[in-house]
Amino acid sequence: MIPNLNHQENIKQDTFAFIKALSESDYAGEIAKSYASRLAVATDNSVYQCLPQAVLYPKSTQDIITLCQLAQQTEFADIRFSPRGGGTGTNGQSLTNDIVLDLSKHMNNILEINPKDGWVRVQTGVVKDQLNDYLKPHGLFFSPELSTSNRATIGGMISNDASGQGSLAYGKTSDHVLALTSVLIDGSLLESKPLAAVDLIDQVEREDSIGAIYRQVIDTCESQQDNIENTFPKLNRFLTGYDLKHVYDHESGTVDLTRILCGAEGSLAFITEATLHVQPIPTYRTLFNIKYDSFQSALQNAPFLVKADALSVETVDSKVLNLAKQDIVWHSVKDLITDVPGQVLDGINIVEFAESDQTIQQQKIDALTVMLDGLISNKEAGVIGYQICSDLADINKIYGMRKKAVGLLGKADTRAKPIPFAEDTCVPPENLAAYIIEFRQLLDDKGLHYGMFGHVDAGVLHVRPALDLCDPEQEKLMREISDKVVALTAKYKGLMWGEHGKGFRSEYGPEFFGEVLFNELRKIKAAFDPNNRVNPGKICTPLNSTEQLVSVDAVKRGTFDRQIPIEVRESYSQALDCNGNGLCFNYDTKSPMCPSVKVTKDRVHSPKGRAGLMREWLRQLANNDIDVLALESDLYAGKNASIFTKFKNTLSKRNGEYDFSHEVMEAMQGCLACKACTSQCPIQVDVPTFRSRFIHLYHDRYLRPIKDYLVAYVEQYAPLMGTMPRFFNFFTGLKVTSTLTEKVVGMVDIPQLSTPTLKSTLNQHDISEFDLTKLQALSATEREDYVLIVQDPFTTYYDADVVRDLILTVKKLGYKPVLLPFKPNGKPQHIKGFLSKFAKTAKDSAAFLNQMAELSIPMVGTDPAMVLCYRDEYKQALGNERGAFNVQLFQEWLKPRLKGEVKTASNADFYLLGHCTEKTAEPTAGNDWVTIFKHFGGSLSEVAVGCCGMAGTYGHDAGKLADSKAIYSLSWEAEIAKRERAQCLATGYSCRSQVKRIEGETLKHPVQALLSLL
Repeated sequence: MIPNLNHQENIKQDTFAFIKALSESDYAGEIAKSYASRLAVATDNSVYQCLPQAVLYPKSTQDIITLCQLAQQTEFADIRFSPRGGGTGTNGQSLTNDIVLDLSKHMNNILEINPKDGWVRVQTGVVKDQLNDYLKPHGLFFSPELSTSNRATIGGMISNDASGQGSLAYGKTSDHVLALTSVLIDGSLLESKPLAAVDLIDQVEREDSIGAIYRQVIDTCESQQDNIENTFPKLNRFLTGYDLKHVYDHESGTVDLTRILCGAEGSLAFITEATLHVQPIPTYRTLFNIKYDSFQSALQNAPFLVKADALSVETVDSKVLNLAKQDIVWHSVKDLITDVPGQVLDGINIVEFAESDQTIQQQKIDALTVMLDGLISNKEAGVIGYQICSDLADINKIYGMRKKAVGLLGKADTRAKPIPFAEDTCVPPENLAAYIIEFRQLLDDKGLHYGMFGHVDAGVLHVRPALDLCDPEQEKLMREISDKVVALTAKYKGLMWGEHGKGFRSEYGPEFFGEVLFNELRKIKAAFDPNNRVNPGKICTPLNSTEQLVSVDAVKRGTFDRQIPIEVRESYSQALDCNGNGLCFNYDTKSPMCPSVKVTKDRVHSPKGRAGLMREWLRQLANNDIDVLALESDLYAGKNASIFTKFKNTLSKRNGEYDFSHEVMEAMQGCLACKACTSQCPIQVDVPTFRSRFIHLYHDRYLRPIKDYLVAYVEQYAPLMGTMPRFFNFFTGLKVTSTLTEKVVGMVDIPQLSTPTLKSTLNQHDISEFDLTKLQALSATEREDYVLIVQDPFTTYYDADVVRDLILTVKKLGYKPVLLPFKPNGKPQHIKGFLSKFAKTAKDSAAFLNQMAELSIPMVGTDPAMVLCYRDEYKQALGNERGAFNVQLFQEWLKPRLKGEVKTASNADFYLLGHCTEKTAEPTAGNDWVTIFKHFGGSLSEVAVGCCGMAGTYGHDAGKLADSKAIYSLSWEAEIAKRERAQCLATGYSCRSQVKRIEGETLKHPVQALLSLL
């Protein structure tokens, strides 16, 4: 039995007092001080880990003014803050052991737009893609690009002066910032924009901190003009520090403090609002995917492509391409990046042209085409082929793959994982090829594996060497490589931190700037933040401060993970491998990725948050000398704690006894077990799997609620109730029953059993009954005409019409359907963590299905979640004992069997709203249905939606009802409202149940619509 884990890192007394005072003030935001909330922001996409004292979620600029003013009181003089946006930094920019100020949860509104003048004003918690989705109807976009655009905030982009693909044309974030609203640590409100003449004099003559800032900036820029000009590199990228080169225009006398704040990594002030320049979306876009025989050939050919006046040139090596081929993302681009027959494809350059003038666009395309054809014909430059795409959807697919490459580089089956620490070096483009030769030699000499891609047009290279930071010696190697890369980039007149900020690499700043100029930076820091209270240790410390800069030697995740035994780390790799890339924070409500974090906006309720809690839980168990794998073996062997022990522990829980396991359990209960994370996450963090394992162990210490048994044993009681559906429906339909079920059991909206039953409806049709002896007697040719229908409890007993129509469709297609005897699948047991019971259920069902597989007759199931359980959960639970049986989804079975001429198109238009588990695990499912409908004269279109919010039994949990309906409203509600219900189709039983509950109408399964076409 797991022990009580009562250890948690306590909050310091002065922080606790500050939080208490803040809660009693006019501050209207949220305050989070639970261990789970702090752990959720203790990491980002870097290798570092810093546990904060608390997390504040302000709702307005005034909230930040209030907390800063409170922090001026003498007793709170040591309280410090670090602002946080999307938490996607690769170098720990937002990590702190003090208080985190998270602006992403509430301060994410778009405030004002002026399309005519080309600007928009936003709160800095707005996500980049959110902003561009808002701007798109106006024909505008915010042009700085980055791979994390679906979760990175505008505040984070400003703080890092972010840029990426297309930066040669579009520049950096700072090039598009027109004005900023910021709060200084003393509570002053700083409105910054370009100022000159009288307006500037007014600011300089102020007697407060803002006046001091202007005076210091002007003094530094005037006295160090030559030093600044000579030190700041001539690069498209900015070195993240304080942008002395652009803050002061000596000719016009204009001072623009926004340039100081851009790239300051939140070390000067809290930026709450930004006015941004936006520009027209290019009318014409074309992408060339140019293929090479080597990565070096791709690099060396890049200057040739830049001269073609392209918007951008992006390079990807074979390692990244091969990782993409193993990921769900590849199905969307495989036809756009095909292999070259007889050639080895070891690198590609992705070249984009974007213009508003079609003639100019076509001239550029034609010119590059001629040049590439010449290179291929003459076998020059390593070019072996190319493909062109001008379809916007295809272009977005290519860039989607390229963006995901960042996360894919972090995926590895070995203990050494590709990690970011020297991943954004930048050198002048003309030096890039020679620089990379030396860089690769450095890594090769250490025997390290790595992949490379980058913005070669700007001289930026992304590389993540694979290191095992659980090994202290490998951690030392990270330091050695860091030092050598700093020296190597200096040799080629570049930067180690060309794109992703300094963060914990700030220690290299003094050497780069030199003592004189670095002291000027410290003077500016002192003017903004004299006592080093704003993101301390990043970029620089105030002049006269004795505090140290943060260092690459800081505490890392590996420091904690190495406390977990190797065999446990490997067993729980679905959690431990999480590298914090944050794709689970995807803002897009039509993405299936993690609906729970979308609706709660709480990072605890994300795959990253749950993985972080799990690794801490495993660490605490290890530190208590608990062998978690042995405990699991005991449970499978039936060695359970007594009911009395569980009752006693549960009573202690109700009396308020702290156990870290309760915080983990709360996070796990918020998971819908939709399994989107297992394929959408580039690392394939698998929350449903480690969630079930945790719940299994948790409930060996604590009693289970009644509703867990109601869900887990539905496959046992549903067949019994299904024999008298009207009798049971009468009682479950009574208001008193539903009230008692909600209050006592904790379940709502219990579905009615199907009437008439499946058995009675099939009796009306000539359907072959299951007879194993007869099936075994069939010849191989005869068996080709048969199809075995695998039942599941939900469609058979609660949605029997779907199973009936599936069987009738199979029959109408000329096959002989046979309904197999009902066998429990076990999925409900797995979801509720009854893993011992699930293992037995899976073993029994697998034995039966393997016996059926020996008939060599196709087996088809109805519900995606249940069918896919055979492929995933069964494999995990049974390993090799699972056998080789294959239960197909209907469209998987039918598509290869389509034959004859395509029918004439009818007027039947349908729309498919996919099941999130199905479309992430089997991404071709929607296209398969489209092909099938087209063959039979129907028209089917896929509708982009996220999760419906039901997710099996999640939506029936009384405590989750509000969240379930809120998740439905994120995407399904609007898409359903646009269309006739009769035209909307859903493959998932849970999806149809949710629509019926909320809209009052039942959607058809695609197979039912198909039957109407036959």
